[in-house]
Amino acid sequence: MPDIASIRADFPILQQEVHGKPLVYLDSTATSQKPRQVIEALERYYRQDNANVHRGIHTLAERATAAYEQARLKVARFIGAASPKEIVFVRNTTEAINLVANAWGRANLGPGDEVLITEMEHHSNIVPWQLVTQATGATLRYVPITNAGELDYEALDALLTERTKLFAFTAMSNVLGTINPVAELIARAHAVGALALVDGAQSVPHLPTDVQALDADFLAFSGHKMLGPTGVGVLYGKRALLEAMPPFLGGGEMIREVFMDHSTWNAVPHKFEAGTPAIAEAIALGAAVDYLSDLGMDWVHAHEREIVAYTWEKLSAIEGLRILGPGPDRRGGLLAFTLGDVHPHDIAAVLDMHGVAVRAGHHCAQPVHDYFGVPATARASFYIYNTKEEVDILAEALERARAMFAF
Repeated sequence: MPDIASIRADFPILQQEVHGKPLVYLDSTATSQKPRQVIEALERYYRQDNANVHRGIHTLAERATAAYEQARLKVARFIGAASPKEIVFVRNTTEAINLVANAWGRANLGPGDEVLITEMEHHSNIVPWQLVTQATGATLRYVPITNAGELDYEALDALLTERTKLFAFTAMSNVLGTINPVAELIARAHAVGALALVDGAQSVPHLPTDVQALDADFLAFSGHKMLGPTGVGVLYGKRALLEAMPPFLGGGEMIREVFMDHSTWNAVPHKFEAGTPAIAEAIALGAAVDYLSDLGMDWVHAHEREIVAYTWEKLSAIEGLRILGPGPDRRGGLLAFTLGDVHPHDIAAVLDMHGVAVRAGHHCAQPVHDYFGVPATARASFYIYNTKEEVDILAEALERARAMFAF
């Protein structure tokens, strides 16, 4: 059983005060903090191995290439991919989804075709499909959500048809915390001949993930939400799909040969990695994968379930506080809430004065907030380093905010 005190000791940033109070970091859904092992991996690359990958034959280039490709292998194993060739390094989940929308979507969608997404999506899984369906003449449809913050499965039956070419959905809502039944949704997509893209930005850092067991066609996630650096993310795609797709970006590394009148493409995954990649960041993502693997993703999920259940109980007792989404047994480690008529930015500002860091806004999921009739929410999100004592501090600070605004 991992020891929380030992885990927290690995995170230098947590050992500080904000406004004279110990930092309580509850914004991991936006970006997680980094353990010293990840920070050291970044530093080690720049101190010892800094060189470009794949194209050099000198010692530093070969060491950098080996470390970069080892990180790819670690990620493949972490999510159960059949081969590291199915792992494409990108900047973030947003770029991964845009890659599929542009490379697969523009080549395979046309008038009469449909793309199905859900109303609980992050903007990154809405806007790319708006753009590509407008460009191709395909139709974009949405699975509604319910008052409980879950998908409307009766509506899904009518929306998922033989016209559906792709069903793109989040595994876990970044506002509602809803954990969707990924394997079931993928199976339903495949039953009508559609492909399935899973936005795993919130799920991969927090839940065990096996893309082969799920039979996912595409999975997108970000390094910075799973203890890794910013600027690196992952697109998983079944190898046959990636090989059939045209490139997304053109330039160096993604080519095999370039002539004046045409070019040919590199093998996957390099066909989709144009230009110098985020080498240090990918290597450090590998270190983050090592850290999470050592903890065990079953433990990570169990720890967050315990924390979110405790938080639900504490926050539900606060007068005027409303939590969006399903109960604690059906959600991941986050709670988005309102507090009377107090603007979430004011809530966040008051909490910051108590050393508590939360997110405030529409969290790049404006349609979700529109559905629940609120312009914004405050959101507390948890990870491996959070404790029940920190939840007590959050609840006490919210009570003080309620008193301050006198309602």
